Amino acid sequence: MKAVITVIGKDAVGILAKVSAICAENNANVIEVTQSVLQDMFAMIMLVDITKISNDFVVLQDKLTALGDSLGLKIHTMHEDIFNTMHRI
Repeated sequence: MKAVITVIGKDAVGILAKVSAICAENNANVIEVTQSVLQDMFAMIMLVDITKISNDFVVLQDKLTALGDSLGLKIHTMHEDIFNTMHRI
């Protein structure tokens, strides 16, 4: 099982590190990351393996959302099944 994490907001030092740290604390393995900085705007998409997470998926979602709130970022965490369903035609 995988999840897609998106991060959007004003660029600052350590965003990738802080998101990755929460993933590591919850035993979610980062598989792929792509990020861009457009002028002063930060955008990142992260694919993580949640097969062995140590908490419920909702706990991981809540922790990442709280991080985003504290940093002034929008962090959205979506289970792979939801992502695939939304993008199936």
